[in-house]
Amino acid sequence: MSLSHGAHAHATPSAIAARPSLRTWPEINNPAAWIVVIILLIMPLIANGFFLIEIFGTTLILGTVALSLMFLAGYGGMVSLMQLTIAGFAGYMYAILGMSASANISLGWPWWLATPMALALATIFGTLGGALAVRTAGIYTIMITLAIAAAFFYFTNQNWPLFNGHTGINTIATPHFLGVDWRADIPFYYVVLAVAALCYFAVGYLSRAPFGLALQGVRDNPRRMAALGFNVNAHRVAAYAGASFIAALGGILQVWNYRQIAPGSVSVGAAIDILIIAVVGGITRPVGPFIGAFVFVILRTFALDFLVKIGLDGNRFRLLIGLGFLAVVFWSSDGVIGLWERWTRSRSGVAAADRRHGHG
Repeated sequence: MSLSHGAHAHATPSAIAARPSLRTWPEINNPAAWIVVIILLIMPLIANGFFLIEIFGTTLILGTVALSLMFLAGYGGMVSLMQLTIAGFAGYMYAILGMSASANISLGWPWWLATPMALALATIFGTLGGALAVRTAGIYTIMITLAIAAAFFYFTNQNWPLFNGHTGINTIATPHFLGVDWRADIPFYYVVLAVAALCYFAVGYLSRAPFGLALQGVRDNPRRMAALGFNVNAHRVAAYAGASFIAALGGILQVWNYRQIAPGSVSVGAAIDILIIAVVGGITRPVGPFIGAFVFVILRTFALDFLVKIGLDGNRFRLLIGLGFLAVVFWSSDGVIGLWERWTRSRSGVAAADRRHGHG
């Protein structure tokens, strides 16, 4: 049966709608959510250029790429390690199609033409990779996507005519229109914030849309969904297509941020970092990747100085990241969000007990 037909039949398995993963967090009526929104909107007024771009801008970019992984893993049950590869592919395509210091490689297209073309090519690349991955399950899906990530890294590192080898492509042109340099700190921050917000709400909407409900049913019981007439592989490939587009958006923003791209941007280690970000924040909620990205960026930025101050090698900052990852996974299966909800439930339980005790 077709994908569209299966999507309209999503109401059959009622258990899907009852799953807590369908909720977006934080809720729209949560005062803490509005406080975070206000802080993000006025951030240019309270933060200097370093914190604005290197901390919060980078957090939003990495969070957007990790959001694509969260969409696949949280709603589709497919752990993909090639999401950063897709983002890097989009960045390379933008550098090749657009303008850069490597005039012998870049074609010199204007940004408004190079950007949609790079997004389209990266989405196709991720969809084709997903079409291969959906034929497997579990550890085999992880290994296939990891193999794609490793192959792309070595290909970019060794290919000089197209990707300029390990040097990469530098001094990439960024958007200038309406008399505004959109790579300047404040305009670029709001561009990144807008893209991250759109992706966040899009994933939250899809999680409650017919396609998202059907995808979660495929995650929980693919045989039953197939028996109900759903095209299981079509839903999974479509999920990879949507996730690839989100990851490609993050890749374009990453290239605009640094104005360069090199094989190190798509290394296997960097690809695994995206998995760590998603898991630490929370793999079942759209806000989780952004929380995990913030924790990751803070540790990556300041852990080196901390280790040096206590007399350790600053290059071992990943040790702190690894220990933090192990601690979060050990104490919560849903990352920082799970820890927060456990704490709030314990607080509400204590408060309720106190009220009952006082009433008695």
